[in-house]
Amino acid sequence: MDEQRLARVRTNLASRGIRQALIVDPLSIWWLCGYHTEPYERFLGLLVGVEGEPTLFANQLFPDPGSCGAHVVSFSDTDDPVELVAERTDRSLPLGVDKELPARWLVPLMEAGAASSFVLASGAVDDARSIKDARERELMRAASATNDLAMAWLVDQVREGVTERQIADGLLGEYRRLGAEGHSFTPIVSFGDHAADPHHEPDDTPLARGDMVLFDVGCRRDWYCSDMTRTFFTAQPTEHQRAVYDAVRRANEAAEELVRPGVTFAQIDLAARRVIEDAGWGAAFTHRLGHQIGLVDHEPGDVSATHDEPVRPGQCFSIEPGIYLPGDMGVRIEDLVIVTDDGCEVLNSYPKGITVL
Repeated sequence: MDEQRLARVRTNLASRGIRQALIVDPLSIWWLCGYHTEPYERFLGLLVGVEGEPTLFANQLFPDPGSCGAHVVSFSDTDDPVELVAERTDRSLPLGVDKELPARWLVPLMEAGAASSFVLASGAVDDARSIKDARERELMRAASATNDLAMAWLVDQVREGVTERQIADGLLGEYRRLGAEGHSFTPIVSFGDHAADPHHEPDDTPLARGDMVLFDVGCRRDWYCSDMTRTFFTAQPTEHQRAVYDAVRRANEAAEELVRPGVTFAQIDLAARRVIEDAGWGAAFTHRLGHQIGLVDHEPGDVSATHDEPVRPGQCFSIEPGIYLPGDMGVRIEDLVIVTDDGCEVLNSYPKGITVL
């Protein structure tokens, strides 16, 4: 059990008036006690109180939890895990539940009277996971360094006639060659006006000379995720294309320059949005500026106009402004940043200037 991480979760629970919580997200369980398995349809849970030893509920078919630092309750497929949990909760108190807890477990727990009431408590874990410790920051740097190398490989694949799908399908092998386990999300490879769709899925469209190329890709290495977007040209850009690209690049850099403790997520979003609005394309910037990232590519706590909390040292999130002009073109430039004590560290080093391939 990582006692520092557990202490942060307990502090967060107490501040929310929650004395006990049931965590079922496998990655959150791993983050707290170092034990991981994918439970599929079976139950896996970690019961955490603001004091006392946590309890891990694990099916006998799962790998041995070993010395995970929690009291382990092992059960078989013929046992009722709901009954086992209900026997160990304080029924006189509310029970905090994980946002990942499916109704097929939550409803029976409610029917069994496992607590006086049930409240959403995953924010206590999400907030604790949001602040990356020194080891996590090193792992985030390593994942992004791998992604930088993969972007260079992607650029080398650009040639007339190659399809979006061919490049996307080949990326997994390159990630593994570089030491990553796999994708952190399905890669986005967009040619021409496909880049005007922020979440375009690669298809069999072949590259034609003059097409713009957008790569939005990320890998998972040693549990932690990377995410980066770059947009390229395959012919000298027109004045219009250059102006759009320059607005997005300046928006990206303006937001990164603003990041430091005390500045709110909303202010960072606004810094980028103002650049694009002043350039005349405000309506074409159709999404939030970014998202937090760590064990999964999109973690709770977005960089948007509605998120008024100040950023804190150790938080890691994306800065990814874009301009999307359907039928014409799309540009997005994305980096990951880690908040430091007096600013931020940009994790991506792949160049952001106009590049003609």
